[in-house]
Amino acid sequence: MALSPFASRSPSMTVASPRSALRLKAASAQYVSGSAVAAQSESNPDRELTEQLNDDVRQKYIKGKKLGEGTYAIVYLGHFREDPSSCVAIKKIKVNAEYKDGLTMDAIREVKYLQELSHQNVIALHDVFSSKDQNLNLVLEFLPGGDLEMLIKDNDIHYGASDIKAWMGMLARGVWFCHENFVLHRDIKPNNLLIAANGEVKLADFGLARYHPVVSAPELLYGARQYSGAVDVWSMGMVFAELLLRVPLLAGMSDLDQITKICEAFGTPTEDNWPGVTQLPNYVADKTVPLQGREFFLRQFPTAGPVGADLLMSMCALDPRKRRTALQVLQHSWWTTDPQPTKNEDLPRKSGTKKMGDDLARRGGETDDGPFKHAARQLDFGAMK
Repeated sequence: MALSPFASRSPSMTVASPRSALRLKAASAQYVSGSAVAAQSESNPDRELTEQLNDDVRQKYIKGKKLGEGTYAIVYLGHFREDPSSCVAIKKIKVNAEYKDGLTMDAIREVKYLQELSHQNVIALHDVFSSKDQNLNLVLEFLPGGDLEMLIKDNDIHYGASDIKAWMGMLARGVWFCHENFVLHRDIKPNNLLIAANGEVKLADFGLARYHPVVSAPELLYGARQYSGAVDVWSMGMVFAELLLRVPLLAGMSDLDQITKICEAFGTPTEDNWPGVTQLPNYVADKTVPLQGREFFLRQFPTAGPVGADLLMSMCALDPRKRRTALQVLQHSWWTTDPQPTKNEDLPRKSGTKKMGDDLARRGGETDDGPFKHAARQLDFGAMK
C-alpha cells in the first residue's frame, strides 16, 4: 500500500512546553526592550526575572567553532551543556544600528514564526537568548547534511525519480503546514531546504515570511500588491523543475529578464489565460508566446513521468488562481504512483556542515555567488504594502 504524502517516517513533531515558551518570550522581550531595560533600576523585579530567565537559557548551551558568517548573522556549532553529543546551531544575529533596538524585521519575523511553527519539515527553534553584547541568539536544530542546492550542483551525487519524490514530499508537507497556520514563506529555493542527519528536508530561513494571505511569483514581477500561498506553490514548482533538470529553470538577470524567461518557457500572460493581468502595474508584453500545454511539460521533464509532469504544470500555472494549493499538491496522484519515494535513510547525502552555516548566516533573499546566483531572485517584499 502506498504511503500517504501526509505521512512521514520521521518521529512525530513536538510542541514546546509552556515553560519553554515562557523562556523564549522572556528572552525575546529582554532583547527587544534593549536600551529601555538597561535604563531601569537594578532593583526592578521584572528586569531581574527577565535577566534570570535569559541567563538560564544561555547557560544551557556551549558555543563552539564558527560555521559561517554573513552581513546579517554569524552561525556557530554548539551543544547542550549537559549533553555534549547533542549538537545545535547557534545563530547570532548582528546588531544593526539602522533599526530600532538594533533588530531588523527579518530577525523579528524569523523568531516570531519559528516560535509558532513546530513540524518535522520546518527547522526547529529550540531557544532564544540575548548575549552580553545585546546580540540576539537563535538556537536552531543542527542540520549537518547541507542543503538541496549542494546535492543538485554536485555531479558526483546521483539521484533519480524516487529521490526527487521523497524530497518534494517533505517540502510539500512543510509548506502545507505553514499555510495551514497562515504563514507564507516567500523565499523557497534549494539553499533554504536544509538536510538533517537522517535525510529529512527542513524548510529554513523565515526572514521574509508573512502571516497574511497577501497573491504569487509572476504576479509579483508584474507588481501585484496582494498575493497568496500560490507564491510558495510557484516556488515549489521551480524547486521541482531544478531537481529534475539539475539547473535552474528560470534564472533571470533582472525582473524584466525574469518575466521574459517565464513568457518564453510557459507562454505570455493575457486576458484570455489570466483575467486581469493587463491591469497589474508592471505588466508588459512585447510579443505573445502561445501558452504551453501538457506536451511541453512531458517533453521538458521526462524524468517526472506523465503524472509528475501534470503536477508540475499545475504548480506553474501563470494565473495564481489556477495553481494548486499546497493541500491540493499533496492530494495529487503522483505521490501514490510508481516509483515510490526513497526512504529517508537511503537518500543521497553528503556532509555539509559549513554549507548549513553559510545558509543560516544569510539574510532572507540573499543568494550565493557563482553560476546559480540568479536562480533565486531578490524581490523587495518590504516595499510591497
